[in-house]
Amino acid sequence: MAVTRLERKGRTNRARANNRKAVMKHQGTKPTIKKVDIEAIKKEFEEKKKDQ
Repeated sequence: MAVTRLERKGRTNRARANNRKAVMKHQGTKPTIKKVDIEAIKKEFEEKKKDQ
């Protein structure tokens, strides 16, 4: 009995593995922390509350 290779399945499996690795790598990256002025944001919310 001859052995046939499932080439398409092999490509699919490899592509799935690569996509999974890429997703995990992307999820592991941390966003850059920006300096945020919390007091200014609080002040902004207070002003909006007063306007309403």
